[in-house]
Amino acid sequence: MNKTFNIAVFSGDGIGPEITPPCLEILNLACAKAGGIELIYTDLPAGAALYRDTGESFPESSKSAAKAADAILLSCMGLPAVRYPDGTEVSPQIDLRMQLGLYAGVRPVRLVPGLKLPLASEKAKDIDLVLIRESTEGLFASHGKGTVENDEIAKDTMVITRGVSERLFDFAFKLAAHRKQNGHEGRVTCIDKANVFQSLAFFRKIFDERATLNPSIIADHSYVDAMALNLVRHPWAFDVMVTENMFGDILSDLGAALMGGMGMAPSADIGDNHAVFQPCHGSAPDIVGEGKANPTAMFLSAAMMLDWLGQNHNLQACSTAAQYIREAVDKAFVTGELVPYELGGSAGTEAITQAIINQLK
Repeated sequence: MNKTFNIAVFSGDGIGPEITPPCLEILNLACAKAGGIELIYTDLPAGAALYRDTGESFPESSKSAAKAADAILLSCMGLPAVRYPDGTEVSPQIDLRMQLGLYAGVRPVRLVPGLKLPLASEKAKDIDLVLIRESTEGLFASHGKGTVENDEIAKDTMVITRGVSERLFDFAFKLAAHRKQNGHEGRVTCIDKANVFQSLAFFRKIFDERATLNPSIIADHSYVDAMALNLVRHPWAFDVMVTENMFGDILSDLGAALMGGMGMAPSADIGDNHAVFQPCHGSAPDIVGEGKANPTAMFLSAAMMLDWLGQNHNLQACSTAAQYIREAVDKAFVTGELVPYELGGSAGTEAITQAIINQLK
């Protein structure tokens, strides 16, 4: 009998409703090909458009259903023109991270063959790293809590806690050990600004403590400004990197640029009991309805979801289905003829989806 998983789906805003249905089609094909698994989807309302229309961005019923699901698949949320009274954008995805304790934001940076690379070096094709962004505290701990005093002083507070940091670093070392088994170096680099901020010196101190518990993995450090430089100079030199929330938010976009753009960049936010999978890109309201949206990052995020389900339920069929999706993506792009709009080509949602479906079949 098939193992059944309940998936909470947030189609979200902007291009979200355009890239979600083809993603579910890809998931169903990969699962059918692998055999032994079935996904049941529940579409849940949340986002900026919902807030604009109803005054509520994240209904309690959606939160409860997401918490009860086996995994959460989220496309993109937010509209630049729709904001809360304090001027911040509507971001239910951040609420999910905080409320479900999704401390490990996993941002793989792996080049899909066939795409024109932004870096000129031949070594760029060897880029295969993972950035882990702490996703519940750091500077983002002030989300919705910042203050403005007398229209003169604005304050947001950085928060680093031992408990979250230990779990984050243990996750990073475990991932590096898994990657080492598959031929990677087995290195974790802590990215911080420990020379300036006491909170980040504390962050580094905890990293060093957890490193001593993982002697088979190389552990080193980099200041965030130096890492921004080196991710352009020689990104192929890195394996697993771990950092604070805001730094990770910025560096993950740099990593997406190394892959060719946000449309190619998947992500996951993982906690001890729950996980959300979503593309790194935003809702792109400027291209809504034009068929230009690149769904690849959504497909690759769905593959990450299958991997996570497989690991947590000891079910090889899930990991096999995930690999089918990644292989289909690589084969669809490898000839260089399938070029998304944002990379200067003319392949939109339908063309990219169909090319990947053809490979899956």
